[in-house]
Amino acid sequence: MAIPIIDIFAGPGGLGEGFSALINEENESVFKISLSIEKDPLAHQTLRLRSFYRQFRTEEVPEDYYDFVKGLLSIEELYRRWPIQAAHAHNEAWCGTLGDPDEMDQNAVSDDEVDARIREVLNGEPNWLLIGGPPCQAYSLVGRSRRQERILNETTDKRVGLYKQYLRILAQHSPAVFVMENVKGILSAQTRENQVFSKILTDLSDPAACYPPIDDEAHVRCPGYRIFSLISEPEGFREDGSPVYDQNNFVIKAEEYGIPQTRHRVILLGVRRDIQIDPGIIQKSEEISISSVINSLPRLRSGLSRTQDSFEAWSTLIHQILDGDLLNNVDPEIVADIQAKIQRIENPRFGKGSDYLEVPGINVEYQPDWFLDQRLNGVLNHMSRSHMDSDIHRYLFVSCFGNIKQQSPKLSDFPTALLPAHLNVNEGIDDKKFADRFRVQLSTRASKTVTSHISKDGHYYIHPDPTQCRSLTVREAARIQTFPDNYFFCGPRTSQFHQVGNAVPPYLAYQIANVVSQVFHELEILAAHHI
Repeated sequence: MAIPIIDIFAGPGGLGEGFSALINEENESVFKISLSIEKDPLAHQTLRLRSFYRQFRTEEVPEDYYDFVKGLLSIEELYRRWPIQAAHAHNEAWCGTLGDPDEMDQNAVSDDEVDARIREVLNGEPNWLLIGGPPCQAYSLVGRSRRQERILNETTDKRVGLYKQYLRILAQHSPAVFVMENVKGILSAQTRENQVFSKILTDLSDPAACYPPIDDEAHVRCPGYRIFSLISEPEGFREDGSPVYDQNNFVIKAEEYGIPQTRHRVILLGVRRDIQIDPGIIQKSEEISISSVINSLPRLRSGLSRTQDSFEAWSTLIHQILDGDLLNNVDPEIVADIQAKIQRIENPRFGKGSDYLEVPGINVEYQPDWFLDQRLNGVLNHMSRSHMDSDIHRYLFVSCFGNIKQQSPKLSDFPTALLPAHLNVNEGIDDKKFADRFRVQLSTRASKTVTSHISKDGHYYIHPDPTQCRSLTVREAARIQTFPDNYFFCGPRTSQFHQVGNAVPPYLAYQIANVVSQVFHELEILAAHHI
């Protein structure tokens, strides 16, 4: 029987996808998402659609699903044709705002509603898994620096306390194991009263100390949790059996574990105190380059945002970088590379992509069994953005600079004519603050972290191929995040980027699922011996 999972703050489902992908020797799912909760309606649509997909064995997913993602069938018609599976997906994926939502929030759900749903789906099962990442923007180092804040205010920023919803569910429902993800900035964050991370560890170790039981007579007090690192053995153990770590050992550097990006996140593994099982750790692997996951995707050109858009107009614009003084004082080797790349643009012509691009025989160098689905016969969510003329010239310069120098240029490396006319650009040049605002992803290295910021502009996510002169597409970002190719993101493109950027990489979650499954396996063996 599959181990039940409750997934809160689920986003588009990256963490849940990794756990759901784990299969045992009998080709059966080790884990099953029983309930997932997400407040954003568009991310919830993605979550629900993926839940629908998982109602079928992989080889039995209906052709109607592929017709939907190709734009040949509406989602309403898809669900109408498969009412049983659609009903299961509807019951599993819940659009709800946890915590202390705004009074105007139509998706607000009370603690009582959440508790009732959890009890209903678990149906008395004591050994289950809680996963999720409380919204982390308040803890983000970049977010805090933009707001010029060093001290977080729990009163004015409700996100600081959202982890308490996670804590409350632990206290009230006592899962056997939990996995909690957050940004690295949580290690240095502090409120006016506490260092946030040490407070969180204390609370997670004994959640019942923070919340009274639901029913004093019927409820057994949560015994608390031992908090483990997923990448490091404990330095020792306290008298109560709790493992001891340097707090940096809770930070998983994704590029060291087969994820093609330098994503650093805090991930905590909690094991209920009555379970005397020490979990293992995930194993390191070599760094994976961005090119090994995106090079096989179809080439696309950028769009033109402020002029008539056509391949001819785009190509003419690209050639203009060689005119006048745009490249004055640029390293001759970079200029030569720009000239060479421009010669490659003309043949063959290529377009801007679409939500579904029919391309037979799509491949990928890294983990093809994880990414590919030949039934797609193409690529989803692969459409370029439109950019200003001046930005397209900058993208060409930046990507060629990256090719030659094997690093992304700072603003101080730009020729004067290509510097952006931003009010604080001189500050950026002088003190290096955000001086890399135009950043190319180097083809031979792991990508920089894909975050929700990718939804705002593409300047931090410039494609390494200069002949394309554009920022990354949603599908390229999804490949970097290790979402399978048949994972469709709902909503407009801005929301798709936001969903991808906020997610836990599914392939990292898959590795964590392997570790967690061993805890449950040993627990099952121990239970059998006690019978």
